[in-house]
Amino acid sequence: MTDWTPYTTRARTWFEALRDAICAEFEAIEREAGSEANFAYTPWTRDAVAGEADTGGGVQGLMKGRVFEKVGVNVSTVHGAFSPQFAASINGASVEQPQFTATGISLVAHMANPHVPAVHMNTRFLTTTKAWFGGGADLNPPLPYDEDTADFHAAFKATCDAHGGDYYERFKAWADDYFYIPHRKVHRGVGGIFYDHLECADDAAWEANFAFTKAVGETFLRIFPLLVRRRMGLEFTPAQKQQQLEWRGRYAEFNLVYDRGTLFGLKTGGNIDAILMSLPPEAVWS
Repeated sequence: MTDWTPYTTRARTWFEALRDAICAEFEAIEREAGSEANFAYTPWTRDAVAGEADTGGGVQGLMKGRVFEKVGVNVSTVHGAFSPQFAASINGASVEQPQFTATGISLVAHMANPHVPAVHMNTRFLTTTKAWFGGGADLNPPLPYDEDTADFHAAFKATCDAHGGDYYERFKAWADDYFYIPHRKVHRGVGGIFYDHLECADDAAWEANFAFTKAVGETFLRIFPLLVRRRMGLEFTPAQKQQQLEWRGRYAEFNLVYDRGTLFGLKTGGNIDAILMSLPPEAVWS
């Protein structure tokens, strides 16, 4: 079996660099709005279970500002063994071989102005008896603008097309299927891309999948700040704010009931505050 440790280290280094670049850009947007808000960083260590020693951990980054009502940017690198019940549901893991490593970045931004779309982005590298990348980004506007939706999708389509001829069609469809709330019969937002199990059979496959995953992060860093700056100065009404709060309730329902990342974090001893940073700071159910 390939020793994936050096590859995990390279992926972790990139995720941390991407976090630093994103947080700097978001803080710059706050400065443009006359705010001095900054990210606060809180390190955490994964809860160990019987027989485990070093299990890894991560850093939660959180900012509450004038533009970003609540934004979390987390990076974690953890390793250990899945529980027997959970192992069977993970690619390449089993009761007999439950060991895993996982490193990744996860971001959720809830915006103060309802004209500015909320957003989710994450990319990750996992190993069991297999090794693979996953991730994506999706836009979640309370007040959708066709221009914003088109620009967001166009940016990720260009990235996908540069790395795989069928990537955009596959990963857009996957996002549409995944980011859906069955009990509400609505999508969580206007979509984006979602991919998983980009497996690394050898070094060449790893490099190709890593290059694509980096491109996804770089694309997010280009397109989302553009959309924020486009909308953050617009006036909004109490009715529009109410619409945002109701929409946030739908977002919370998805993340607590259906989101795989939430389940993975809870099942592997992750930091509760970091896992639930995706929840909005305020929401209503009418």
